[in-house]
Amino acid sequence: MRTFSASFVKGLALLLLFIVCENASAQSVVNLSKFDKSKGATVRVIGKQLSVSWPAGKDGSGKLVLDLQQGAPLFKSIVINKGTVSKEIAAGLDPAYTLTIGKRTLDPKSGGWDVFFDRVPLKPYKTYPVEFDKHSASVVSFGAHTIIRVSDMHASTFKGALEITLYNGSPLFNVAAVMATDNDSTAILYDAGLVSKKQVWQNVAWADVKNKLQTIKVEQNTAATNQEVKYRTIIGQGKQGSLALFPAPHQYFYPLDEAFNLKFTWHGQNYAGLMPGYGIGIRQDPLGDKRFVPWFNAPPKTQQRLNFFCLLSADAPAEALAEVKKFTHGDSYKPLPGYKTMASHFHNEFIMDVVLKGGPVPEQPEFKDVFEKTGLNIVHLAEFHGPGHPKGPDDERLKELHALHEQCERLSDNNFLLLPGEEPNNFYGGHWLSFFPHPVNWIMSRKADMPFVTDDPKYGKVYRIANKDEMLKLLELEHGLAWTAHARTKASTGYPDAYKEEAFYKSPTFMGAAWKAIPADLSNPTLSHRVLNLLDDMSNWGLKKHVIGESDIFTITEQNEMYAHLNVNYLQLDKIPNFKDGWQPVLDVMRQGKFFVSTGEVLLPAFAVNGKGAGETAKISPSGQTKITLTADWTFPLNFAEVVSGDGNKTYRERISLNNTQAFGKKQFEFSVDLKNRKWVRVELWDIAANGAFTQPVWLE
Repeated sequence: MRTFSASFVKGLALLLLFIVCENASAQSVVNLSKFDKSKGATVRVIGKQLSVSWPAGKDGSGKLVLDLQQGAPLFKSIVINKGTVSKEIAAGLDPAYTLTIGKRTLDPKSGGWDVFFDRVPLKPYKTYPVEFDKHSASVVSFGAHTIIRVSDMHASTFKGALEITLYNGSPLFNVAAVMATDNDSTAILYDAGLVSKKQVWQNVAWADVKNKLQTIKVEQNTAATNQEVKYRTIIGQGKQGSLALFPAPHQYFYPLDEAFNLKFTWHGQNYAGLMPGYGIGIRQDPLGDKRFVPWFNAPPKTQQRLNFFCLLSADAPAEALAEVKKFTHGDSYKPLPGYKTMASHFHNEFIMDVVLKGGPVPEQPEFKDVFEKTGLNIVHLAEFHGPGHPKGPDDERLKELHALHEQCERLSDNNFLLLPGEEPNNFYGGHWLSFFPHPVNWIMSRKADMPFVTDDPKYGKVYRIANKDEMLKLLELEHGLAWTAHARTKASTGYPDAYKEEAFYKSPTFMGAAWKAIPADLSNPTLSHRVLNLLDDMSNWGLKKHVIGESDIFTITEQNEMYAHLNVNYLQLDKIPNFKDGWQPVLDVMRQGKFFVSTGEVLLPAFAVNGKGAGETAKISPSGQTKITLTADWTFPLNFAEVVSGDGNKTYRERISLNNTQAFGKKQFEFSVDLKNRKWVRVELWDIAANGAFTQPVWLE
């Protein structure tokens, strides 16, 4: 028998112990305790490599091979499989982020965290690279989603981890740096992308603002360039396919007065001097439109999702872009039978800046082309917001109104209705919108010796308004509507709360308020709750008020990033009224609450509570058990529905997970909820990109 020395045995034992420890370490790098292989995805761990495959639709699958070794690119391989054909789209890529941290001005008089009137880039701020320390990972099944979490990430006072979410049924995945800070009064921006120190892409492509595909050959050492694009998408093309990279279509764009295209994508080497390697990605301009620039809120301890989407394609960039465009219906609002699309609150100032300047007036103004291409049937303006003479002199005011009414009639047709409207900012407090069902001549002031109404030989009936009582009387006489613009923020901070006991607010002429995504907060899975909370409060106040979507932007051009800053109201109308006959049906639907608001990706063609629709009154049983039916049509996979109700004092929310849905679906949902002692109920529906839709209340008895 062969014998071994004590030193040899000791050395062998140490070697075996090292191998065991290394194997245990490799196996403990990835936590799979919450992974469910029955959900469709598959996971394989070999050493420090994690391979995850998921069903990507059309008999195909996607696969990510992640390298958890420090110093190695995270995305070792990105693959798409079609049948038996496997194509590697990219290899050797790293996710990369910069985080720009500024100071939020928090003042209750400006709305606190709901502030819009903030100029963050005029105060000190700094941009940091987000550092990535790969030391552990987990894979979690969440309905039809698979979430890969890799720790840790940090930038200045922000700490967190990387989350990659795969969506069954689609070659789509999301890459997010999820981080939080303990610091208060913080506002942020982020830029992001995929970078590589070796050449990965042969070409980079995008659609220009004229909607033409542009392609350039990649030169690895070319300095990074900020790129103006349409559809917010930049595409890398490799030897076997393409990867389209894009942000959430609405959530990524913090509120501004202008929808300028600020070159929201980038490509090239060493972006911002903080992302080594060649990359493609998304970006924000810190200066915004150089007006009020509030950035994103980052309250203490909130999990901010600095994220972007990737869509894999085995085809050329044109085909990849076509697939991306489907998520936003080509940046337009999808027609629905029985509905017409309406958008409100545009300070285009076409009358003052073009019509009354004495120059040529275009037969088809650019703004009308933009609205029509976006799929809008009805547009409600807010002219003379700054320019113009709303308080007179009378001759100037009447001339301006006449031009507004004349141009709205000229530019309206059987498929498009351009309607006059203003943001008066007189009499009621804060900012509010006026809307009449036909042309009305009115002047926002009245001298003591002038009557309330006169008959002008050229313009006909003319009203002169001296106070809130006369404003209410005008709205009653002419069957008009009013509502609070940008409620509880901007110049309407504190409204409509401050006048909820006023006669004009209690009148049926006061519809309620308007919704826009102010503020922006990347920790929320939805867009702004500011006015949704107000809708609940108004409902609990006991009057039947409603909320429409508003855009509140100025210039409207083909070059602008319009879609990101728009939302739409789907009004229950079978046809568009003729301008000459008036548009009372539009106001009736708004007054009755027979519409839903949407960002465009989530639609609600049908909604009922015990058989009654939005704006109607439903009876509930003594037990309180109530049936809510909802037909939904969506593009991105859905995230959740929320049933919101109130008892006249308190608001209740019941969240229903819809994480088993896949992209591009249509389904009728039925929820049974307990609404005992409730006085109203409404529903919200949100997808995984924070796009959504919400109904108006159904009243309960």
